[in-house]
Amino acid sequence: MKTKNNIALKSFESIYYYNRVSKIKFWFWGIIAALALILFLPWTQNIKTKGNITSLYQEQRPQDINSPIPGKIAKWWVKEGDIVKKGDTILQISEIKEDYLDPMLVNRTQLQLDAKVGTINNYEGKIASVESQMVALENAKQLKTSQLENKLIQLNSKLVSEQAELQAAQNELTLSKDQFERQQKMFDEGLVSQTQLQQRNISYQNALSKKIIVENKIAQTKQELLNNKIEQNSVEQDYSEKIAKAQGDKFQSLSQINSGQGEVAKLQNQVSNYIIRNNMYIILAPQDGQIIQAKRSGIGEVIKDGERLMTIVPTKVNYAVEMFVKPVDLPLIQVGHKVRFVFDGYPAIVFSGWPKNSYGTFGGTIIAYESRISPNGLFRVLVVEDTTDRKWPEQINIGTGAQGISLLKNVPIWYELWRNINGFPPDFYISKEEEKNKK
Repeated sequence: MKTKNNIALKSFESIYYYNRVSKIKFWFWGIIAALALILFLPWTQNIKTKGNITSLYQEQRPQDINSPIPGKIAKWWVKEGDIVKKGDTILQISEIKEDYLDPMLVNRTQLQLDAKVGTINNYEGKIASVESQMVALENAKQLKTSQLENKLIQLNSKLVSEQAELQAAQNELTLSKDQFERQQKMFDEGLVSQTQLQQRNISYQNALSKKIIVENKIAQTKQELLNNKIEQNSVEQDYSEKIAKAQGDKFQSLSQINSGQGEVAKLQNQVSNYIIRNNMYIILAPQDGQIIQAKRSGIGEVIKDGERLMTIVPTKVNYAVEMFVKPVDLPLIQVGHKVRFVFDGYPAIVFSGWPKNSYGTFGGTIIAYESRISPNGLFRVLVVEDTTDRKWPEQINIGTGAQGISLLKNVPIWYELWRNINGFPPDFYISKEEEKNKK
């Protein structure tokens, strides 16, 4: 611009532009269009949680090494920080209870056990002897019974014979009596002499004596039959008493055997317990790992049974992450969903809405979640390594912190802004493939 004196003002020309088009409007609408386009870019909804490294298997988590029995420390075989193998000796303890102080306790108890077993064997031998005695008594009883039965048969035969003899004597007596009576009548009539009468009388008296003798024999035979029956009953009772006494001795021996077997079982239990207890004096490493946090120290320090002595951290661990979600976010958690992690100590650049553009994150898959709330008021979720993603670092340890980002539905940025402004929760969805697998 020139003044009246036609002097050019350079500052004026630098500030004001004439005959030029302004670009402010262009930049304004350009920025508005870019923002509008950005609002329609995809955004992955997510749930941010905190957690820490753990193991999916209980045996791979840090575990306490406790004293199985009370005692006192005799010798340390390791120190804190040492790496041990399964079965390595960690600590040696000695006995303090008076019941187990005897160094020959196992041998002496074994001697008691052997003596009791020998006693049982003796009783078993006695039972075998008693059983043989019972067999002999039973055989003798049968033999004696057979003898008495044979004698009974003989006496019955003798009785039948004597009864037949008595019948003959009776017939002879009747005949002699008739002859004597006729002779007596004839003598009274004077037909026979007195000598003939006396002869008939003698015959009659002889027949009568013979009958009496036979009757006495029959009575004696019947008495013998009665004695035979009494003897049979006596033999039965005598041998029954002897067999019963032998059975009583057998049952007494069986009772002693049963009692002895109970004592043998008790002594066997004691021997086994003593042997197992002796093996407990040496505390071994339950698995491969590192010894940390030794609670006891020194030599001769008394420890209780079940007391924690130290902790062992396994060297071989299948790592997992336990993260905790709010109750309001629990319905959005499903088994199989993907999670991105940022582990403590590992640098990362995270774009929570664009997980594929993040750097330094690691993938995981939800394997389980607890249906009961934890004491901290949150629900515990277990996540394992995603085998299709970047491998987790080997330097992580149990207890390391982890920031988790549970990936949900892909939505436009404007929708995510609208949802956060209104305080709505993230959208819950199941993909068609997951729904098909679920069915």
